Amino acid sequence: MHEPVATYRLQLTPEFDFADVAKVLEYLAKLGVSDIYASPVFKAKPGSQHGYDVVDPSCINPELGDMQELESLTRKARGLGLNWIQDIVPNHMAYHKANTMLMDVLESGPNSSYYRSFDIDWRHAYEPLRGRVLTPFLGKMYGEALEAGEISLRYASSGFHVAYFDHEYPLAIETYADVLDPLLRRFGKSAGKDSHDYVKLLGLSYVLRTLPSIEEAAERRDQVRFVKELLAELHAGNAALRTLLDEEIAKLNGEPGNPESFNRLDDLLKRQHFRLSFWKVATEEINYRRFFNINELISVCVEDQDVFTSTHGLIVDLVRRDIVQGLRVDHVDGLFDPEGYLKRLRRFADQAYIVVEKILQYGEELPESWPVAGSTGYDFMNMAGGVLCATGNKRRFERIYARFSNAKEDYQELAALKKRLIIGKEMGGDVDNLARLMKRVTGTLRYGSDITMFGLKWAIVEVLARFPVYRTYISPAGFTDLDGAYIREAIGRARKHLPTHRFELDFIEDFLLLRHYDKLPDEERRGWMEVAMRFQQLTGPLMAKGFEDTLLYNYNRLVSLNEVGGSPERFGVTLNEFHAFCRERAEKWPLTMNSLGSHDAKRGEDARARIMVLSELPSEFDARLKAWQRANRKAKTSWQGERYPAENDEYFLYQTLVGSYPLEPKAVESYLPRLKDYLLKAVREAKVHTTWIDPNEQYEQALLGFAEAILTPSDANRFLPDFLDFLRQVAFHGLFNTLTQTLLKITAPGVPDFYQGSELLDFAFVDPDNRRPVDYPARAYALEAIVSRTERDAESLAAELLDAMHDGRIKLFLVQRALAARKAHADLFRHGAYLPLKAKGENGERVIAFARHHDEHGWAIIAAPRFLTGVVQPGSMPLGDVWAGTELLLPEGAPVKWREAITGRPVQSSAGSLALSEVWRSFPGALLLPA
Repeated sequence: MHEPVATYRLQLTPEFDFADVAKVLEYLAKLGVSDIYASPVFKAKPGSQHGYDVVDPSCINPELGDMQELESLTRKARGLGLNWIQDIVPNHMAYHKANTMLMDVLESGPNSSYYRSFDIDWRHAYEPLRGRVLTPFLGKMYGEALEAGEISLRYASSGFHVAYFDHEYPLAIETYADVLDPLLRRFGKSAGKDSHDYVKLLGLSYVLRTLPSIEEAAERRDQVRFVKELLAELHAGNAALRTLLDEEIAKLNGEPGNPESFNRLDDLLKRQHFRLSFWKVATEEINYRRFFNINELISVCVEDQDVFTSTHGLIVDLVRRDIVQGLRVDHVDGLFDPEGYLKRLRRFADQAYIVVEKILQYGEELPESWPVAGSTGYDFMNMAGGVLCATGNKRRFERIYARFSNAKEDYQELAALKKRLIIGKEMGGDVDNLARLMKRVTGTLRYGSDITMFGLKWAIVEVLARFPVYRTYISPAGFTDLDGAYIREAIGRARKHLPTHRFELDFIEDFLLLRHYDKLPDEERRGWMEVAMRFQQLTGPLMAKGFEDTLLYNYNRLVSLNEVGGSPERFGVTLNEFHAFCRERAEKWPLTMNSLGSHDAKRGEDARARIMVLSELPSEFDARLKAWQRANRKAKTSWQGERYPAENDEYFLYQTLVGSYPLEPKAVESYLPRLKDYLLKAVREAKVHTTWIDPNEQYEQALLGFAEAILTPSDANRFLPDFLDFLRQVAFHGLFNTLTQTLLKITAPGVPDFYQGSELLDFAFVDPDNRRPVDYPARAYALEAIVSRTERDAESLAAELLDAMHDGRIKLFLVQRALAARKAHADLFRHGAYLPLKAKGENGERVIAFARHHDEHGWAIIAAPRFLTGVVQPGSMPLGDVWAGTELLLPEGAPVKWREAITGRPVQSSAGSLALSEVWRSFPGALLLPA
C-alpha cells in the first residue's frame, strides 16, 4: 500500500484549476510534503467552489481542465516526488439540471437506466409523492409560483422542460402528447393533412402512444431519441409549425391574474415524475435522502453493485493506471453499508492509500474491520488542541461563562434540545419516513403491533436526540459490542427523559439490537435490517446539523474547543489522555491522517491556538470581559426593553476577535467585512435570535453594527485600546501554541496533513472564508529564503524568525525543517512505537514529550512546551535558562548524543536525562535525532 510522508490539501476551483496547481508543485515538493490531497475533480455543478456537488462522476470537471491535463499534472507531480490522493464523493450528487443521470430519471421514471441510482422512496405513503420525487426548489408555495407565471414549459432542441428561473426539469416523455396533440390538430388544418411535415408529426404522435407498451430498454431509448430528433428537425425546419408550437406553449403557460388559465399546466405538472414544491416542504415531507438537510444534494445508492460500477468507473481507472495513488472517501457515514462499500472499493484499489472522512467523538474508535489506513484526522485536531487547554481551570471558566452569558442549560440537555430543534425545523420529513418504514415492518410483528405512529415518532425523536456518536454500523454481518453500548446509552437517556414511552423505547432497543431478528422469516428480516440501517443513516446528519452546526455556535465557554468532532464540555484533555491517544494510534492506525485544519473546520488552526491561551488566564480574561462589557454597552441596540446583541453572542464575538484579529495594520481593513460575514453565519447557525430559514434582520443588524462600532477607533472607544493590549499578550503566547501543535502533528503517529496555506499562520473563519485564494508566490519566496539560510546557519535564522514571528515565517521554517527530518526517517515515523516521556522539575507539567522508537529504524525524541503564560512575559522568549532545573527523562537504551533537527544544534544527555535549558536553547521545541 502507498504510504505517504505528509499530505497537502488543495481546494480546486474554476479560479484555481489544474494549470494553477502545476505552478505550485515545485514549492510543495520543496516544502517537504509527499502527496497532494485534492478536493473532488469530477464534473460538478457549474461554478462550484468546492466540488462536492458532483453532477457526473464519470468525467473530469471541465472547469478545472480535462483528462489530458490531469494526467500531465500528475506526471509532473510524480517527477517531483509528489503523489496524488483524490477526494471522492460516493454518497451524493447535485440535484441540478447538469446531472444527466438524475434528469434521465425525471424524464423516464421507472424506464430510466438510473431509476435505482438515487435514494428515492417511490412508494411513499403520501399519495402526492408516490411515483414522483419531490423537487423542493420553489421560493414560494407551488400554487402562488404557478399563478405568478414563474413556472413555465419551454422547448429546446433537447426536448420539453419545465423551468423555474435557473432550474430546469425535463418533461416526462409520455406527456409530450399533452402539448403536441393540440398542435397536431392546428397544424393539420393550416398545413393540410397531406403535408409531409404533418405526416411526420402524426408519426411522432403515434410513437408517443406506443412507448408505454415497449418493454425492451434499448428499443425504448431508440424511440425516445427518435421523438426528440424528429421534433427538433420539424421545429428548426418549419416556421409555421414553430409559431404554432410557441403559441401552444404560451397558452399552456397561463396568464398571471387569470388562475383558470393555469389549469392545463397544473394538470401537466401533476403527471410528471417530479413534484415541484416550496423548498420548506422538504423539512416535513420528503421522499429522497439528502446530504444532511441540503435539498440540492440527493443521495446515491452505491450499495447497489451496478450503481457502484457506473459511478466509480473513472476513479477506479485512475487508480489502476497509477494516476491516483490514494483516495479520501467523503462522508462515509452517509452510506447504507460503509464497511461493505469500503471492502468493495478496496478490491478495486488494493494498493491505494485510503482514508475516510469519519468524525470520531472523544474515546470513539474507527472500526478495525474497515480496510482503510484511517480517517482524515479530525480526532487529532481536537487532541492536539485540547492538550494545550489548561484543564484545571474548567470550573473557573464555567463561572465566567455563566456570569457573562446567563447560560444555565446543562450541556447534554442543550445538545438534545438543539437536535430536537433540527428535527422539528429541518428534518421532520426524514424522521417521518423512518417511523413509517418501521411501522410498516412492525405492523406484522406481535412485538410491535400495538405501537402507534404518534408514539413511535416521539420515541424515535428522543433516541435520535440522545445518540452519543455520529452512527453505529449494524449490518447483516452483525455489530460490535461498542455499537450495542452506544444504542443502549441512547435508549437509557431517552427512557430517563421520556418515561411515558417506555414500551416504544423498549421496542426500538430490541429492534436496533436485533433481539428478535433471527426468529423472523427472510422477508421480514430484510425489512427489519433495512429499518436498522436507515436509522443509522439519520443519526449522522442529525449530529452534524444539531451538534456541529448549531450547538457549537451556542455553547461558547471556550470556542477553541468547539471544533468538528470536538467535545467542548470536557475542557481539553490531560497530558496522559493525549499520550494514550497517540500510543493507540501508533499501534492501530499508524498511517491515519493528523490534521489541524480542513475546509470543514470552524476556525483556522492558529486562531484556535491563540484562544487556547485564554484557558491559562481566567482571572485576567474575566476582568477584561467585565471592562469590555461596560465599555461597549452604548454600542448595543435597544428595543422592546432588551439590549442586543445578546450576551452569549457578545461573549462569542470577544473570543472570535482574540482568535482572529490581525496584528498587522495592513490586514485590518479587509478584516471587518470578513468578520461580519462570519458573524452573520454564526448567529444564523446558532438558530436562537435568527436563522437561515427565517432571518431576523433587526437582530442581525444590531450584532453587525455592534461589531463595527467597537472596532472603529475613536477617542470615545475605550474598548479597542484595551482589547489590543490584551491581544498582544495572548497572540504572543498563541504563537508558541502554534509551533507546539505543528511539531506534534508532524511527529506524532499518523500522516501529517496540511490544509492549503496553513504552513503560514491561519486565522481563517469557517467556510467559505477558509477557501479564499492562497498567496503561493509569497510562500515560495519565503521558503526559498528559509532553505537558503538554513543551509548556512539554521540556528541564527531561527533567532531572526522568532524576533519577527508574527509574520508567520517561523511556522514555515518549522514545517520545512521537521518535514525534512520526517522524510529522512520515514520508516521510523511511520512504524515506530510511541513512548511517552516525563519531565521532572518546576516546569515539568509544561512539557509535552515523547520518543519514537523502532528496533531497525532508530530513535527520535520530540519535546514541545505548553502553558507559557506562567513561564515568560510577552517579548521574552521561553528559551534557555528559563527551563533551568527541568529535565526530560529518557527511556532505557536511548542514545546519549543527539542532533536537534530544527536548528542543527548538538545536544547531549547526562545520566539518562536531557536538560531542557539545552534542548530549548535556540527554539521552543525540539526534534532530536541520534548524532
